[in-house]
Amino acid sequence: MLFNSYVFILAFLPVTLVGYFGLGRLCKRLPLNKVWLVGCSLVFYAYFNVRYLPIIVLSILVNYALSQGMLTVRSQGVRRLLLGLGLAGNLGVLGYYKYYDFFVENLNALAGTSFVLHHLVLPLGISFFTFQQLSYVIDSYKRTVPRYNILDYALFVTFFPQLIAGPIVLHSEIVPQFADPENRHFRFDNFAPGLYAFALGLFKKVIVADTFAQVAEWGFAAGQALNTPEAWLVALGYTFQLYFDFSGYCDMALGLGKMFNIRITQNFNSPYKSLSIKEFWQRWHMTLSRFFTTYVYFPLGGSRRGLARTCVNLMVVFLVSGLWHGAGWLFVLWGGLHGLMSVLYRLFRRPYDRLHPALRWLITFLFVTVAWVFFRAETMDSAMTVLRAMFSMDFGAISSSVTGVFKTPLNLHPGYNAIMMQLWYVLALVGVLGLPNTYELTDRFRPTLGRAALTVVLLVACVLSLSGVSVFLYYNF
Repeated sequence: MLFNSYVFILAFLPVTLVGYFGLGRLCKRLPLNKVWLVGCSLVFYAYFNVRYLPIIVLSILVNYALSQGMLTVRSQGVRRLLLGLGLAGNLGVLGYYKYYDFFVENLNALAGTSFVLHHLVLPLGISFFTFQQLSYVIDSYKRTVPRYNILDYALFVTFFPQLIAGPIVLHSEIVPQFADPENRHFRFDNFAPGLYAFALGLFKKVIVADTFAQVAEWGFAAGQALNTPEAWLVALGYTFQLYFDFSGYCDMALGLGKMFNIRITQNFNSPYKSLSIKEFWQRWHMTLSRFFTTYVYFPLGGSRRGLARTCVNLMVVFLVSGLWHGAGWLFVLWGGLHGLMSVLYRLFRRPYDRLHPALRWLITFLFVTVAWVFFRAETMDSAMTVLRAMFSMDFGAISSSVTGVFKTPLNLHPGYNAIMMQLWYVLALVGVLGLPNTYELTDRFRPTLGRAALTVVLLVACVLSLSGVSVFLYYNF
């Protein structure tokens, strides 16, 4: 089920809210509100494809049993065995569904074998709920988690605002909030900013991101001939599409959490304002960066074993991050580019940090934009076509075929497309650099007539534009 769909906005969300707070008020001694929310979250997940419901249910039961075993058993050998089973099971399921065809295809190409590809459909959210449970299993081995009951654990994994595309939350960030008796009851002081954040996120996705998507899809199509201005419009179009798509999802997750009196962990913090690649990854998909830092970078030795080992560890983390985003060599290349840039920053940080902030921002933004080309392209030929055009210095006129595919909800006449397109890009850049993000806006939120009117206008405009529904980009990862 998509956040940006009629069934979610007009049916699922209202019913889930009423049931959760109604049961919280009527049944104060029984956690029926939690049972309701777990059930609704599983319905939300099964709506995509009910055949994948057993995967997440079995994953929850097995991981919970393993964690309880590690918290109970005293034998270090048995606990290590349970940890090994947890790691192998989680990574095995993820590897089978996400990477089986990728590895078999490469094996066939290298060894001349003819193993059959399964063409598996990736269960939505498997990368996120697998990593979330991996962190819990590892922390259970370290005995840094309390003994939760199965209901609290299931709610921690399945809470629908963060189930499909993150953030990758920790048990300590979610479970205690649901245990707070005050959060069982409807609170307008949380619902109002939550609805405001949800409206902002919906606007970013439906109105802004999906508009830029038209240019990206056109530009990355096979065999497309581009001059330099067109190529930059395509690359920047995807740069803004991905930003507002992922930012929109994070805002909506934040807003939905607040509606249930739950503060969702921040996962997006104006990353295009970054002045270095290190800062970018401190702002983009923050919980994924935290996961890889905690469970990959630190176990490899972090920065404690000298400069050379630190650089190797950084490359490993970013290569794994690239592969996590998708089963393809272009994702690995994208991760490697970010790893290389991070290594260079580590080596030349002092002279780099002495550069003017505007120049540091420009270097970071241009690198991120160029790297996104590999992230978006489906083939290396497609990526190189766009990149060659970006730097070919062919400053021809922008063809009508580009402006023709760019249609915004504000278009009054096709003749205005070129003007609207230029305005859209300028406003997007101003927005990502000059405006506060939704986390900042909700932190200082005060209910006013103006904010209420803006929320209603945004919701109505977005609902009227839902006919061309598209999935969030991070649903694919």
